[in-house]
Amino acid sequence: MTLQKERNLHSIIGVFILLALLSCGGIFSQAAWAKTPEERISGSVKLLREMQEQSDVGTMADLLERAKGVAIFPSVIKAGFVFGGKYGEGLVLKRDAATGRWYGPSFATIAGASWGLQIGAESIGLVLVITNERGLEGFMGNNVKLGGDLGVAAGPVGRRGELGTDIKLKASIYSYSIAKGLFAGMSLEGAAINVDENANTVYWGKPTTAAQALKQRASSAKINSLIKELEKVIKEAK
Repeated sequence: MTLQKERNLHSIIGVFILLALLSCGGIFSQAAWAKTPEERISGSVKLLREMQEQSDVGTMADLLERAKGVAIFPSVIKAGFVFGGKYGEGLVLKRDAATGRWYGPSFATIAGASWGLQIGAESIGLVLVITNERGLEGFMGNNVKLGGDLGVAAGPVGRRGELGTDIKLKASIYSYSIAKGLFAGMSLEGAAINVDENANTVYWGKPTTAAQALKQRASSAKINSLIKELEKVIKEAK
């Protein structure tokens, strides 16, 4: 078995284990059901507001100000018993750094496997800041594997202005998570992000690829609240 096939198998096994754990009941099984585009947008707004309450969100804001795009997953469920997995639903937006205009959204899912000593389940909010064209191109295809297809690193945290001058050049994507009030960078090596074609069809009213969605101005009333919140992060984070 090739290394790539082995990794894919691990991801599939992890997601099956995750879904089995989620089906056992409680808040996590409710979170696992597919969210509508409107629920993902409102969840993304709520997540950004929670992150803005953290004192060290400034470096994320610095990266967003220079970003080519952002992917937001309001609730990523992580669960496991020795072997485990993670799964979440969210959206992707493209940003023109020169004009500050946003495009999209395209809806997406994230899934991955993990192994080692672990037990239990938790829900985290996740933001991926896309820092260069290569990273953006990855999200415009049907699927992308973080760490394999694209370099991904845990995002630096700290106050505004503390971002190193070379940090933007080291990875295509920087990840940030928050769980139980703890804000931090997060490792996502091996996680797969796939286009959610059903959600794109519901939102846009017709079958729409990620590339098509990310060419559309994010100017409708449906997405306006999220665009305003992103701009607030960029302008007001200290």
